[in-house]
Amino acid sequence: MSEERRIARPRRRSLRTLVHRAALPLGSLLFFLALWQLTAAAGTWSETLVPRPATVWKAFVDVSTTHDGVRGYNGTTLVEHLGISLRRIAFGAGVGIVLGVVFGLVMGTVGWVRSLFEPWITFLRTLPPLAYFSLLIIWLGIDEEPKITLLAVAAFPPVAVSTTTAVAAVSQSLVEAARALGASRWDVIRDVVVPSALPETFTGVRLAVGVAYSSLVAAELVNGLPGIGGMVKDAANYNNTPVVIVGIIAIGASGLAIDALLLRLERAAVPWRGRA
Repeated sequence: MSEERRIARPRRRSLRTLVHRAALPLGSLLFFLALWQLTAAAGTWSETLVPRPATVWKAFVDVSTTHDGVRGYNGTTLVEHLGISLRRIAFGAGVGIVLGVVFGLVMGTVGWVRSLFEPWITFLRTLPPLAYFSLLIIWLGIDEEPKITLLAVAAFPPVAVSTTTAVAAVSQSLVEAARALGASRWDVIRDVVVPSALPETFTGVRLAVGVAYSSLVAAELVNGLPGIGGMVKDAANYNNTPVVIVGIIAIGASGLAIDALLLRLERAAVPWRGRA
């Protein structure tokens, strides 16, 4: 009987922890919805500025289905708008992340390359996307090319900087020990530098995805429909606040889901992170 109690206690403890973790976000969500409803019902602002949650829910249903002969928003459902934008982010941010990792590895191991490129990467990192989006449109037109390029340029600096910093911080004693055991330069990079740099590189990847999301509406300012950012921009042009809020929620929710997937991938690839 005592053995069963010892087994049951960790299970009950894990269940309580799970409930607590779920209760806090759910409680904060319910509190936000109640505050939103009270603010909208107070009538301080017009329905155009602060629509009620029920109005936003109706807009969500409308843009997600076919209603009154109209399919979604501008002939495309919410899921399709979001899927098109996610493909743009996956390709654009994916290119930026891969280039950032490669540049970070090179800059972290070769001093003169870091001195040459680091100022330019810092320059790109400080530029807001709208500062160079118009230039990309002039160069690449109004189709997919400027959108993908904008997302790639936005995602590149965070990964490059974090990877460079992580590679430069690798313990020299580990590098020297590997060389003493006969490891080649490539072996040192593969077996010592890359594993040591992985935690900070993953942090840079998460930051890059966040930057790409924050650049999404900017990327879809021109010819962005179909696309979730284009939907938000088009709805804002007509003061369609409920649809704007639906688009913002969709972007944020999908961003949270992608960040959770990246965290799981990080824990699988870097299981030692955060452990003594």
